[in-house]
Amino acid sequence: MTTAKGGDPRFRLAADNRRARYNFEIGQTFEAGIALTGTEIKSLRGGRSNIQDSYAAEHNGELFLYNAYIPEYLQANRFNHETRRPRKLLLHKREINRLTGAVQREGMTIVPLKIYFNDRGRAKVEIGLARGKQLHDKRAAERDRDWGREKARLLRDKG
Repeated sequence: MTTAKGGDPRFRLAADNRRARYNFEIGQTFEAGIALTGTEIKSLRGGRSNIQDSYAAEHNGELFLYNAYIPEYLQANRFNHETRRPRKLLLHKREINRLTGAVQREGMTIVPLKIYFNDRGRAKVEIGLARGKQLHDKRAAERDRDWGREKARLLRDKG
């Protein structure tokens, strides 16, 4: 069982966007509900969804999650859902205004970081306000990560 929110077993992870922390510098994070159909929930519980190339954007004063892949639920036959349809994110109006303002003013991006089920069984999306990293920033982050591993290895071997 994979967990979200720092290893808390009450939160079950459905999809994780690990690449987002490499490609983007994540600033503020928000927890949002997501409007899903019954077959999407059942498919999410299977854990084969993908949010690698997805993003959130404002449309008519509401925030939507675009390009998130939730596979079809096989037992639903003709009542299935579209796999990459836009899905409405449920946030307070103040939060939507803060996010869209940052996108318009500062050129930031709204990136989904993970989809998980909370302790009440509700599907939630953790979204982050992100700024794209340059290639040299990615190299520096990779260099720091490698040095951290090497340092831990040296300290472990030393005793």
